[in-house]
Amino acid sequence: MKEGLVELLVVGAGQRGAGYARHAVRTGRARVTAVAEPDPARRLAFAREFGIPAERALEDWARLREHDGRLADAAVVATQDTLHADPAVLLAGQGYHLLLEKPMAPTEPEARRIAEAVTRSGVMAAVCHVLRYTPYTSLLKELLDAGRIGRLVSIQHLEPVGWWHQAHSFVRGNWRSAASSSPMLLSKACHDIDWLMYLGGQPVRRVSSFGGLAHFRADQRPAGAADRCLDCSLEPECAYSAPRLYLGRLETLEPGERVPWPVSVVSAEADRAAVLDALRTGPYGRCVYACDNDVVDHQVVSMELADGATVSLTMTAFTPAEQRKTRLFGTHGYLDGDGARLRVVDFRTGEDTTIEVAADPSADHSDGDAALVEAFVSAVATGDAGLLRSDVATSLAGHRVVWAAERARHTGTVVTL
Repeated sequence: MKEGLVELLVVGAGQRGAGYARHAVRTGRARVTAVAEPDPARRLAFAREFGIPAERALEDWARLREHDGRLADAAVVATQDTLHADPAVLLAGQGYHLLLEKPMAPTEPEARRIAEAVTRSGVMAAVCHVLRYTPYTSLLKELLDAGRIGRLVSIQHLEPVGWWHQAHSFVRGNWRSAASSSPMLLSKACHDIDWLMYLGGQPVRRVSSFGGLAHFRADQRPAGAADRCLDCSLEPECAYSAPRLYLGRLETLEPGERVPWPVSVVSAEADRAAVLDALRTGPYGRCVYACDNDVVDHQVVSMELADGATVSLTMTAFTPAEQRKTRLFGTHGYLDGDGARLRVVDFRTGEDTTIEVAADPSADHSDGDAALVEAFVSAVATGDAGLLRSDVATSLAGHRVVWAAERARHTGTVVTL
């Protein structure tokens, strides 16, 4: 660290990598000193934003092998899912502390390689399970640990992906294929599995799962639909219209405002002509019934914890894109939360209380991203790994539940871990 600031290398300067970098700088305790990003326009824009010199703006993370010393104290690895393992293993071996975007890796052998490299090198590492860090989670965990509902017996949890988010990320987008990315339960809901295990405080013993691709497939395509929204006579009435999603978001921008997600994924320019050109030629303008997607659009996972408590997770595309909803059933009480408020019912007194959570619901994961990055920067600055709410071993355990659920779904069995 120089001048008391934690120095960061960012590997993968896309939406998540850039977001974590901005949060780190906002803490006032970190600066970004290097980047590795293959896309030249994205690399240049990132380097300009953070004042990174040309010699530290690398087109390939593999070039880090050529450097004798580290370019920073810690690294953020935010490449695509299938490209996590190799840079994470290299950077851990070079002594970088790691903030690794979820999931760790698409397969268990790759994830184990990362965990082993971290253990071998002795660096601090955290996977970006940002839901652990929200004010809502902190309050919920405090109530559970204080015994407000007695012993936890069961949990019912809804992950409402959202109809347009499913179309953007998991039908047209980078996470549409299990082969090129990872199963949707891993890419989207490993957040939720990790969070539920955090609340339950127990390892998972048995798993079953059902689900599939119900709607976003060729046999659901309306008669007369074109391959692209811009050529389709049905587009004005289609729930999954790309022009409505992306151009509609442009209309809400203030002058000088940064291009917002998800438009920023489609075009780096907040310009109607640029977005239209991207929709005409790129993947985000395709008909949702004419894509090469294969990940599920709905899935149910049932889990039995080591102490006998049960957990039910429903992940579905067919909702508004809104906060997760969770009900927790205890021997002495009941909790019902939606990310912004918690209802607490005490069976012993009959008291029924609603608690509002002090958080910005419009922020990234309700302030979870900022809190995670602040905890990571503080941990690196002080050498105190206890400031992090999970480590790679914990994340690997959660990922193993996901892989077990996928085995259960494909085989129609109950999988014992």
